[in-house]
Amino acid sequence: MVVGTVAIVALVLLSIAYGSTLIPLTDVIASLGKAVGLNEHQVSGPVGKIVVDLRLPRTILAVCVGGGLGITGALLQTVTRNDLADPFLFGLSSGAAAGAVSVITVFGDSFGIWTLPVAAFTGGILAACIVLLLVARVRGQGPERLILAGLAVSFLFTALTNYLVFAGDQRAAHSVLFWTMGGLGLARWDNVWLGALGASTIAAYGLWNHRRLDAFLAGESAAESLGVPVARMRRTTFLVAAFSTAILVSVAGVIGFVGLMIPHLSRPLAGPLHLRLIASCALFGAVLLLASDLLARTLLPPQELPIGIITSSLGAFFVVTLVVRNRL
Repeated sequence: MVVGTVAIVALVLLSIAYGSTLIPLTDVIASLGKAVGLNEHQVSGPVGKIVVDLRLPRTILAVCVGGGLGITGALLQTVTRNDLADPFLFGLSSGAAAGAVSVITVFGDSFGIWTLPVAAFTGGILAACIVLLLVARVRGQGPERLILAGLAVSFLFTALTNYLVFAGDQRAAHSVLFWTMGGLGLARWDNVWLGALGASTIAAYGLWNHRRLDAFLAGESAAESLGVPVARMRRTTFLVAAFSTAILVSVAGVIGFVGLMIPHLSRPLAGPLHLRLIASCALFGAVLLLASDLLARTLLPPQELPIGIITSSLGAFFVVTLVVRNRL
């Protein structure tokens, strides 16, 4: 935890310093100090506004989105007893992507700057409702049925997204491509609170129910014998995860593999119990997304890569490593 905290502080400073314009760390620290009232040193030129109004909101949003997705993945893996569970697997990210792409390619900017977040949030919640309706109509509501329903809905909304891209305004294809691969370019002070809301919701839910989630580790029968309503707990966790994921995707786009990787990286350090695991996932999720965003902005200057390219590349190597280790 100490190493992770130091890494976050270092990455926050580097994330603010590096970009299309390199800002010395002394100016970064001076600008941040002036913003919080710790010093009166005036930074020359537009550097202060770049630090406070552009890069600081982006950095805060990266911390919120990374931490929120990491916790979401951990909780979904627990209640489904599937080590590969993450928001992608259940169609939550696909639904949010379809909602946003429908606005970009078909419906247009009807609600101003909030059109895209509202559409993405609506799509994510709609996907979650469809999954739960599918599960409710079959006998038994075990984790495997939830996973199968989620996969079906994920493929459905992915197909819908591809159709909208093909049939909609082709001039918006670049915006669609960048948004569906994730990015923090929409970060502003007036929408950072959305990222904080998504992350704090799933974190508060996990911490409040950490003992019930611990009971899942012993199996469903043991959890039931300990007084945990397994089916209701699974549905509630899925709905809270859907709510948080929809909010996070609405401001950062679809960023894959964070919810898959972070719980696996955190468990050897924090252990399987959820009180420490949630804190660890939040910490290292933030570290991963800060590092990925820094790479995305510096690999091909002055262009900015979608963060999803970075996280998907890391995720592919991570899954291969898991497979090889299990075989060995």
